[in-house]
Amino acid sequence: MSHIAATDDLFFTKAGLDLGRTQRLVDDALQGADDGELYLEYCQSESLGYDDGRLKSASFDTAQGFGLRSIAGEAAGYAHASDLSEEAIRRAAQTVRTVLAGHGGTMAGDPAGTNRALYTDLNPLGAVPFETKVKLLADMDAYGRGLDSRVRQVSASLAGEWQAVQILRAGGERGADIRPLVRLNVSVVVEQDGRQETGGYGGGGRIAYDTLIDPAYWRTAVDEALRQALVNLDSVPAPAGEMAVVLGPGWPGILLHEAIGHGLEGDFNRKKTSAFAGLMGQKIASSGVTVVDDGTLADRRGSLSIDDEGTPSQCTTLIEDGILTGYMQDRQNARLMGMKPTGNGRRESYAHIPMPRMTNTIMMAGDQEPGEILASVRQGLYAVNFGGGQVDITSGKFVFSCTEAYLIEDGKIGPAVKGATLIGSGPDVLTQVSMIGNDMKLDHGVGTCGKEGQGVPVGVGQPSLRVDKLTVGGTAA
Repeated sequence: MSHIAATDDLFFTKAGLDLGRTQRLVDDALQGADDGELYLEYCQSESLGYDDGRLKSASFDTAQGFGLRSIAGEAAGYAHASDLSEEAIRRAAQTVRTVLAGHGGTMAGDPAGTNRALYTDLNPLGAVPFETKVKLLADMDAYGRGLDSRVRQVSASLAGEWQAVQILRAGGERGADIRPLVRLNVSVVVEQDGRQETGGYGGGGRIAYDTLIDPAYWRTAVDEALRQALVNLDSVPAPAGEMAVVLGPGWPGILLHEAIGHGLEGDFNRKKTSAFAGLMGQKIASSGVTVVDDGTLADRRGSLSIDDEGTPSQCTTLIEDGILTGYMQDRQNARLMGMKPTGNGRRESYAHIPMPRMTNTIMMAGDQEPGEILASVRQGLYAVNFGGGQVDITSGKFVFSCTEAYLIEDGKIGPAVKGATLIGSGPDVLTQVSMIGNDMKLDHGVGTCGKEGQGVPVGVGQPSLRVDKLTVGGTAA
């Protein structure tokens, strides 16, 4: 069954909307607009949490609703409701038309159609019995506690979502997508000589639960969480100062996402509030640095067959060999900047207006061996995993905390350090990259990006990188 047919069943058969009358409401609401759409959403979600040897929480939720948007130049009218009825859509149409007062626009062309499916459309929530999910978490708890006598606590959680969307545009063009999303997380607390430390691991994607409940997968997850905890148990205070930093492959790409990626979103550049505004075609990074945003990767957490405006996702080259070549665009900002949409119009839910957002943001591999990169550093820091951070989009300045990092001493990995933070500027970091590894990896499927109060699932990836100068905030006396 096509996604249009499947979502028709949800919205026009079960919810009781009439397609013809709904389409006429959309046509009337958007008459004279530059762009806009009716976004219909149905979403089921669940989460289970296991802690202290027992199931601590379990929830299941079903949500549905619509968002109607009308665009006139830089202005947008938006109304939403959880009531999927023609009367609610009619009231929303009256609201969004107020932005069109005195405006006579020409409706933008429809997005290109696609039959591409990057992930399964099967609902993962009902495919595995509740008892099996609870047993999975209990088995993880028992397995983790039996690995090492220093383990004091194991916490595990499982979450899943199944989202169906349909997008109606003026004139009758429609797009639809069905999106699964699952995630497994585990944290382990260890104690030795009165000192406690924590390690964690998470993974998932737009897949079913089958992968996560496979013992080969979840045991590896628990093993990794324990390994990180034991590494932190032996850590020493982090040094402070300006030094060479080697970033590991995979999840450290979150620094790239935050410090650089947000600055390459279309809205910030159109409004000239990005540190990269006005630099299209100029060299902004070291030679060899190529960064893409790729929403077309199968089964990845950040991937989308179509975005939340109906545009097929694509692989957009943002930086090529150090040159700024592209921005991530939704339809409104692309039109206002004289560019093409890139399939990056995203929203958290029907209650949120779409805006340009990242999907899977990746720095491409170079040709140097990771060992060669480490060997090039006499004294520095090797950052493998990151926690939280803060970024100022206008200046590009960032602060990130390292959850796993090591000293580099005479080109070799030294002791683990605790309390290291990386402080710098996104544009500056790009120019300080001097070595790029051949070991590009994607993250394990845990990223969530926040922007203007909205959170959406994303992915990151990068190879090992040497950054010649970066300020490290430490805890060493």
